Amino acid sequence: MPTVRTNDIETYYERRGDGPPVVFIHGMIMTATMWEPQLGALDDVFTTIAYDVRGHGRTGGADRNPYSIDLFASDLAVLLDELDIDRTVVCGLSMGGAIAQAFAAAHPERVAGLVLADTFPPGPLPLTGRLALANIRFLARLDRLINYKTLNRWQLRVGNWLLPGVSGDEVTIQRIVDESPTIPHAEFVKIADATARFPKDSIDLSRVTAPTLILHGEHLPMANEEITGQLVRQLTSTDPTVHVVPGSGHASNLDNPELFTARLQEFLTGCVYSARPEDNDDPSDAGESP
Repeated sequence: MPTVRTNDIETYYERRGDGPPVVFIHGMIMTATMWEPQLGALDDVFTTIAYDVRGHGRTGGADRNPYSIDLFASDLAVLLDELDIDRTVVCGLSMGGAIAQAFAAAHPERVAGLVLADTFPPGPLPLTGRLALANIRFLARLDRLINYKTLNRWQLRVGNWLLPGVSGDEVTIQRIVDESPTIPHAEFVKIADATARFPKDSIDLSRVTAPTLILHGEHLPMANEEITGQLVRQLTSTDPTVHVVPGSGHASNLDNPELFTARLQEFLTGCVYSARPEDNDDPSDAGESP
């Protein structure tokens, strides 16, 4: 099981392929496994790296308390150092998108491209966003009485009943959660609190200059458009491309993997890595690599 020491933990990662690097960051209570559709489609052209965020899956937790998105971003920076990757595309979903934002703002020179899926920015959120973050903190505490895997199953079903499609492919999502190593209660609380605090973190997204792709599910509440708008407005030094992923909810890479992956491939080959000399017949016309 490949791991590297990142700060005070052993971080599990999967590395495939041989080409320009793309790093994938999963959502809360998920693992690197959630990116399997994208890893399988891209690893013949790109070096794909997916890892289990601190406290999740096969990555250990720590006595440190509290956790923060900045700490998760620091873990990512050390992981890339250990893997000898200077610059990469960073792709994160939900909590992973928050980590990607924090990393890109702290290390803009290391980001060749930024992909943010079904996520939220720092700063004040609309009511539905605030309620969603309050909900994850509540569920983390309730986990002491009812295991979060069971709570997640109920939440997915209720979500799709109240707002059809909002939970997306609940069968696949729940399977990944069920098959992943169980997160200890204390770790779950620290992870949930770090995620919920992110809107109050001091993250300057104007520092991000890399090409940016924003993706969000069609069936997420209308407030998601407002949240996406806030994200776009904060990315003042880049010109983000925004796509709605049809037929998907909060995990659009799993709900509609074909279209999600197609948009990602277009972004990687058209906006980020298209200028590599090895991709052109005449290297003199290739321009500067990102």
